[in-house]
Amino acid sequence: MNRSFFLEETDLALDVVILLIAGVMMVLTGILLFPVTRGAIPYYENGVYGLVLFLFALQIILLGQTPFGEMKRSKPLFCTGLAVASAGIVTCFIPGIFSRLPAVLLFLCFTPGGAALLAHLFLAPGRFRTWARMGGTFHLLWTGCAAVYLLSMLIGVLVLNQGLFSGDETAVTVLVFGAAILFLAAAMSKIYRKYPAPEGKESESEILSSEHSVILLTGIFMILLGFFLVPVSLGMLPFAGSAQLGLLMVIMALKMISTGNTPIGAFRRTRLVVICGVLFAGLGIVSCIVPGILVSLLTLLIGLLNIFGGIIGLRGTLSGLRKQGRNPVLPVLVRLNISQVVLNLLSIMFGTSMLFPGLLPALLTGLILAANGGVLLYLLHILILLEKMAGKAIENP
Repeated sequence: MNRSFFLEETDLALDVVILLIAGVMMVLTGILLFPVTRGAIPYYENGVYGLVLFLFALQIILLGQTPFGEMKRSKPLFCTGLAVASAGIVTCFIPGIFSRLPAVLLFLCFTPGGAALLAHLFLAPGRFRTWARMGGTFHLLWTGCAAVYLLSMLIGVLVLNQGLFSGDETAVTVLVFGAAILFLAAAMSKIYRKYPAPEGKESESEILSSEHSVILLTGIFMILLGFFLVPVSLGMLPFAGSAQLGLLMVIMALKMISTGNTPIGAFRRTRLVVICGVLFAGLGIVSCIVPGILVSLLTLLIGLLNIFGGIIGLRGTLSGLRKQGRNPVLPVLVRLNISQVVLNLLSIMFGTSMLFPGLLPALLTGLILAANGGVLLYLLHILILLEKMAGKAIENP
């Protein structure tokens, strides 16, 4: 395998990226459940449930794909997705806060949702009958869909009734489910390469683009984490630091694989970047499932990435300001530059607090994270404003 193979650009669609991460998660969960059932390693159930809820929310927010079928990306659906994402985030790092609610939500998503999708596959026009007639890769597509929907129905039952199967049987079922999701992702990727989707479809939506939606989710994650770290630091709530780090790694991985954006800058979406993104996702998933196993490694990694990313971003912003000199600048661009400087400084502070835990009180770290999320949301507001201004300039040159 030569060097050019890793530097070749990929064209993974967003739904394929989410399926890839979900498949990797289920495969790793299935593998880890074997030693878990034997008591060899600990197991954090809330980390698994929270991460799966977050992945369901990604499909709703970014694609309009709900557990019961595809819908138009609308503001009510978008807000529903944000609520599910927030529930998944909090479920991950505050153990037991929602009691059995995450399990019930997952049962509804997996079992009735899987049944609805399976019925739609075989009854709706343009699905099974069309794909079967087209043959070739489309046979793999409907087979993969049917396998995923059937297995998801079983997984939902196992979530509510964990005693239905033995530990090893549950592990095998989850492992096969993950393999089916990866099979479906591969089939979809193959079809997208042969029949590319028309460009510009997403821009017609009345809500945020996928890239802006990921920024919004990252901001919400930071705000929720910062908010809950305040009562955690006062000893009022339990906290699963391992799952918090894991979910942050999964969010980083999503951005890397789907857009090429990394904590230290944007890169071409090469195979190497995708492989690194999958590795990041894998580390994050394991950290969510097995508490404490990767805390030291991920703390070091995330801390360094935040520090170096903040320094690189700060240098880039200051360099741009020097080039502008005393030339007149639009007020919105001034606010953009200020928010970028503040965001990079907060990123450096957060990274430093992770590498040197005793340097800042936990309460102050929570406030830094909440401020980081708030500035990120403000930056998103400015980016949307600039896009609208650019659109008006094109319409009225």
